[in-house]
Amino acid sequence: MQQKDETSPAQAERPIVLVTGGTGYIGSAVRKRLGGAYRVVSLDRTKPGRAMDGDSVDTDLGSDEGVEKALTEVRERYGSRIASVIHLAAYYDVTGELNPMYEQVTVQGTRRLIDGLQAFDIDQFVFASTMLVHAATDQPDETINEDSPIAPAWAYPQSKVRTEELLRERHGRIPVVFLRIAGVYDDYGHQPFLAEQIARIYEHRLIGHLYPGMLCAGQSFVHLDDLADAVARLVERRRELPPELPLLIGEPEALGYGEVQDVIGRSLHGEGWTTLRIPQPIAKAGAWVQDAFLGDDASIRPWMVDASSDHYVLDITRARTLLGWEPSHRLRDALPKMVAALRADPQGWYRANKLNPALVAWYGKRPAKGAGESGPIAAVGGSDHHAMEQPGTVHAGMNHAAMVDEETPRPASAHEDMDHSRYGGHAGMGHGAAPEGGDAHAGHMAMMERDERRARWAHYATIGLGAWLLASPLVYDATTSAGVSEAVRAVTAERGLPSVEWRAQAMMVSDMLTGLAIMIFGAMSLSKRTAWFGQWANAFAGIWLLFAPLLLWTPSAAQYLNTMIVGAGVIAFAVLVPMMPGMSMAGMMDPKSVPPGWTYSPSTDAQRLPIVAMGLIGLLISRHLTAYQFGHIDHAWEPFFQGSPADPRNGTEEIITSDVSRAWPIPDAGLGAISYLLEILMAVMGTRDRWRTMPWMVTFFGILVIPLGVISIYFIIIQPIMIGTWSTPTLIAALAMLIMIPFALDEVIAMGQFLWWARCRGKSVLRTFFKGDAVEGGAVDDSDALASPGAFWRDTTRGVTLPWTLAAMMAIGAFLMLTRVVFGTSGPMANSDHVVGALAITVAIIATAEVARALRFLNAALGAWLVAAPWLLDGHGPAAGVASVALGVSLVALSFPRGHRSREHYAGWDKYVV
Repeated sequence: MQQKDETSPAQAERPIVLVTGGTGYIGSAVRKRLGGAYRVVSLDRTKPGRAMDGDSVDTDLGSDEGVEKALTEVRERYGSRIASVIHLAAYYDVTGELNPMYEQVTVQGTRRLIDGLQAFDIDQFVFASTMLVHAATDQPDETINEDSPIAPAWAYPQSKVRTEELLRERHGRIPVVFLRIAGVYDDYGHQPFLAEQIARIYEHRLIGHLYPGMLCAGQSFVHLDDLADAVARLVERRRELPPELPLLIGEPEALGYGEVQDVIGRSLHGEGWTTLRIPQPIAKAGAWVQDAFLGDDASIRPWMVDASSDHYVLDITRARTLLGWEPSHRLRDALPKMVAALRADPQGWYRANKLNPALVAWYGKRPAKGAGESGPIAAVGGSDHHAMEQPGTVHAGMNHAAMVDEETPRPASAHEDMDHSRYGGHAGMGHGAAPEGGDAHAGHMAMMERDERRARWAHYATIGLGAWLLASPLVYDATTSAGVSEAVRAVTAERGLPSVEWRAQAMMVSDMLTGLAIMIFGAMSLSKRTAWFGQWANAFAGIWLLFAPLLLWTPSAAQYLNTMIVGAGVIAFAVLVPMMPGMSMAGMMDPKSVPPGWTYSPSTDAQRLPIVAMGLIGLLISRHLTAYQFGHIDHAWEPFFQGSPADPRNGTEEIITSDVSRAWPIPDAGLGAISYLLEILMAVMGTRDRWRTMPWMVTFFGILVIPLGVISIYFIIIQPIMIGTWSTPTLIAALAMLIMIPFALDEVIAMGQFLWWARCRGKSVLRTFFKGDAVEGGAVDDSDALASPGAFWRDTTRGVTLPWTLAAMMAIGAFLMLTRVVFGTSGPMANSDHVVGALAITVAIIATAEVARALRFLNAALGAWLVAAPWLLDGHGPAAGVASVALGVSLVALSFPRGHRSREHYAGWDKYVV
């Protein structure tokens, strides 16, 4: 849409300068530099529905019609007399591969532009090229000038060479300058490969210590202000320059890679940075693996390794002679300023340099150190409403680049800014927003007292449960021989236990004394002075009730179920329903529930509900198996596995009465029931900010779910090997336990990051661990995922994905566990297949959690073993051997691709989602 040209007489008298890509990184600086003496018109491509501002013309270099329409509008609005055309727009991508867009936009877009400009009266056409059109030199003291050999090494500079050749053929009477630019930077960074280099050292990444090229490899850079000054001098002296002018622009001093590393390391950490040279084949292989298998966000590509020893040290004699231009900045001086800006605002610096700000979300803003008086520099402007040009880079080696304004498709950002402004309310225990200002603390205390009064009923309920337990022996009789089954007596004899009557009486005494204690502790919980002790004492009393029937081998099913229900209720009413005693006031007043650098809270109800569901399945199964181990029931449920033909018991009964089971001094199924019950209770404890308000609880919850879960799975794996049969209920319980793990991992990671942050802030880690605290970053999330099925499912599965590769690993594992049936394997080979199959399934399921995705590489080791197993083990035929090798190779191949990754972020843990 044509805009009305409203200009003052002074504006109309200024010479016209056209800048393609004028709203980009370099374009904005050039427009600003020329704006005083010239009327600068930006040729950019707008997004649909968004109008151009000021002296701008919507331009699409990708089509003849787009260029023709834009130049027609330029003629109508500004006339045909043009002082200079600064052509910055082009295409670039980091892959290093030839892309059709290079030809369509860079080469043919320039052709369309220069052909259309022939009808204008133009003094000058400046084409933004790159120093990389020249062949690199072999020695750091050998310089490159405009007459040096032309030998572009990869797709981007090759497109620039083709465009220069086209301009020589078609520029006609329009004088042309081939502006060959070094790597562009400013005091805030804005140089992708330098920014990556700084970030690697800032985060102490191992890769930051490695380089595949010569450490003395030097490449020129140029400060954005110096580049804009060079362009201004070109325009100013346009009538004095030759009709075809190649011109190199860059700093004559080119720091070697090792020296750059050392300057960054000293600025960041106060000491030099050790950099080791590694063989290029190893670096290239690692880059290829990362690029091909570990995701599409690799910062180092194989082509960069090839150029890692290239030298680009510029001789700028021509720029000095023709323009009187000399760079006034030095990269050596700018690097500490970039570091100062990073230290002052890590997330802002990462975001401005198009890095992942989630990686440094826990770092916080810090005063700049070691960088003189420089602070954060405002990022050079640019508009997000252009699609024709985008800031892009060209990389010669692994860190140095020439930066020009490119037409590069920019992926949508997954790093959304979070609202950090909502302080003063309490989300941790369900309180509303506290009054703002000086009365916030008093208001919060008033709300806490109000909620304590509302939750007081829970303490009365605890007292009632104590009374129930105290009176329980009066309503059942477990001390007489008439009420004891033969199965109970058989268990007593097999285990060598004390008499049935003694154990029953001991349980009765335990119930009565514990019930009385619970009533006393419940009464103490009603008083502010003794509430802390009373609540925690009752929590431990409830835990004792869970263990007492196992330790005393209760002969009564009524006793067992009664104490389990009462114990669970006491724990819930003591510390789950009322306010958790001893929590940090600052932590409770902080409403933020999303950890800094995360895109979601890992502690929401929807996130924890799958754990509760799986825990309930495990609890019901374990309770049934415990009843059989006690002798309370005569048979255990088993629909498939009948066990040994010589044993009348089924597979489940054989397993839970085997020597492995009897090695435990208490019923091992009962121990599993306690674990599942505690997992359920701990899963429902606290609110969505518990990763920081109750780190101790998240830690113990993680221990119950993760390491103890893996141990329990191990006992399932050994069933057919050591006992010779299977148990359907225990397999179901193990699967439920396994499914819990990926849903629990993210919360444990967030809690660990919080404790590390507290340590870095000089806080007491022990105090923070037990009492919790507030955080400086993060965000508020008060959405209710349980309100709709769609929102519930999305929130439940956040951070958990199932790529086809992991699903395939699970299928391979299941098949391996059946090779006894399919191939008739036996002995060592059958046992090996069974163990490897079970482990492969375990690893794959845990790796569905994105924070644990790297664990999938363990399956590569299992696959390698499968390949070797037919030559090392007996008990298989030819078909089983071939299958083992084929499945092993498949498992190795499936272990490398990362698979689908969601748009979720996990702060610094993002780097491990590979």
